[in-house]
Amino acid sequence: MNRVNLLFRNFIYFLSLSLLSVQMVQARELPNFTRLFEEASPAVVNISTLSTPKQSRAQIYGPGGEELPEIFRRYFGLPMPEAPSGKPRPMSLGSGFIISKDGYILTNNHVVEGAEKIIVRLHDRSEKVAELIGADKRSDLALLKIESEGNLPVVKMGDSDDVKPGQWVAAIGSPFNFEYSITKGIVSALDRSLPSDAYVPFIQSDVPINPGNSGGPLFNMKGEVIGINSQIFTRSGGFMGLSFAIPSDHVQWAVEQLKEKGYVTRGWLGVAIQEVDRDLAESFGLKKPMGALITQVVPGGPADNVKLHPGDIITRVDGREIMRSSALPMAIGVIEPGDKATLELIREGKRQTVSVEVGELPDEQGPHSERPLGPNMKKNRLGIQVEGLNDDNRNKLRLDEEIKGVVVTGEVTGVGRSIGLRQGDIITNLNNIRLESVKDFDKVVADLPEDRSVSMRVVRGGQSAFITFRLTD
Repeated sequence: MNRVNLLFRNFIYFLSLSLLSVQMVQARELPNFTRLFEEASPAVVNISTLSTPKQSRAQIYGPGGEELPEIFRRYFGLPMPEAPSGKPRPMSLGSGFIISKDGYILTNNHVVEGAEKIIVRLHDRSEKVAELIGADKRSDLALLKIESEGNLPVVKMGDSDDVKPGQWVAAIGSPFNFEYSITKGIVSALDRSLPSDAYVPFIQSDVPINPGNSGGPLFNMKGEVIGINSQIFTRSGGFMGLSFAIPSDHVQWAVEQLKEKGYVTRGWLGVAIQEVDRDLAESFGLKKPMGALITQVVPGGPADNVKLHPGDIITRVDGREIMRSSALPMAIGVIEPGDKATLELIREGKRQTVSVEVGELPDEQGPHSERPLGPNMKKNRLGIQVEGLNDDNRNKLRLDEEIKGVVVTGEVTGVGRSIGLRQGDIITNLNNIRLESVKDFDKVVADLPEDRSVSMRVVRGGQSAFITFRLTD
């Protein structure tokens, strides 16, 4: 009996040793993010934006100076009278990271879009006001600049082409405004196309990303940035296991343009496409579903110029295989407008090669759309862009010939946003001066006084009203 007990105790002892050994091996195999966090986190920043409510100063007057009825207030989209506030209020919170010692910072466009003031909080908790150098809505990127003596900590940029599904990654940011939080996970998939961003080959991961993480870096285990956390898939508003990052290679391609001109231009083919499923592949004589099926060709566009037709299936661009239709916009988008691209396609069961001169992707909102304001684009004190009235926009807006002024184009920010201006509004008078051209508008805006009421007459939908506002320092 004692012998049995001894054998049993020995068995338990050796089993415990084995389990301990397995646990030690597993512990050694699990990644340790301590060093990554210590080295990389000083270059990660918290970003907040401010907007000073000016709505309480805005007044609308009708003919004879009487206050405009409520129905017209609602029509012009202006707030009802309220108690003056004047206190800055936060609009959004997000993350970013420093990419150069002289103060360039990357974040998401949606973190800073529409901001009057952008505040960057550094690792030492000091705060600096940032300038928006440029932004790209399509890829949700924004480039900021803060003043620096050239001694800022910076991240190391990695090569997103080397990323593989299954590898460990980590995110540092400010989820729910909890600064310098690190979360970890693995890469789930590559080259994901999302409906809102057809030109970005997203990195999908299961790294927990929540509100406030936007614009923060996604690191590999070497501490290199391989992406910018941009979007999550959620039904609850919080993390649900799917997060998407803009690849670092795409980011660096965009940053050069943002630095140079404040916006990003992309290549354009001028076609509408759809996915090739199994049935379509069979009907077109393909061995497997692949490529981008052209369903429509834009008249006068690059594809039309080389006689591409509906029914053509594009299978390669400059040697790069197009397995899914979503890969075509990405492949064409990174080609410089005016450069040649070699397309391999299948037409009526036969393979062909076509050389096409790539065009420039039109703006998202048509002829009056705004490119993000950058160093080479005009930015006035009212936060709006305008153009002169011509036959084209007169017809679109159904304006009578006697109406003179300028039309608001693009996104409205700053003072213009606070007093309710919109795209398509006609400004006919500013500071009691009639406007007939953009030159008139620019001169009046430059001479606008501060800290006193300024009047503006706006025509919208055939109705007109005067709006008053104040400019402050």
